[in-house]
Amino acid sequence: MPRKDYTHSVYMPIPWEIFHRDTRTLAQRILARKTTYKGIIAIARGGLIPACIIARELDIRTVEAVSIASYDDRSQKAPRMLKGVDADLVGTGADWLVIDDLVDSGLTARVVRELLPDATIAAVYAKPEGQATVDLFAVAVKGEVWLLFPWDAELSPNEPLARLTSSAEGQD
Repeated sequence: MPRKDYTHSVYMPIPWEIFHRDTRTLAQRILARKTTYKGIIAIARGGLIPACIIARELDIRTVEAVSIASYDDRSQKAPRMLKGVDADLVGTGADWLVIDDLVDSGLTARVVRELLPDATIAAVYAKPEGQATVDLFAVAVKGEVWLLFPWDAELSPNEPLARLTSSAEGQD
């Protein structure tokens, strides 16, 4: 599989408050379906935080996790299963809700769909290429955007653009 390179993407930082709001929007969409779920399966790592928020909003106490690695901080690679689910607990995923922070290309969602064909898969954010691989999402995101989640960023002061521009010009 060719690597998807994001080095020339537009970065969009998402503050905690916006992430929480968008995750609650997803919870509202899930509630609107009027389906009762046995539990939630978070796709680790990115799906852990939204899964906790969704679990609270839906008043679900049973939370499981599956871990699939396909990203580093700059590119997407072939997905690798790092941790499966408790098959005795989850079965084929019927009446289970799978949560992720983002569906990008849909590779991870397809791996989860193979593992849990009867689960409902939802993501807070969805890029065009991956939207069809999930059952629900809250916010559509353009394909060239790289979301900078609050847990991936540091809060620190930045230089005014005028200073950065004048510094770069002085290097000629």
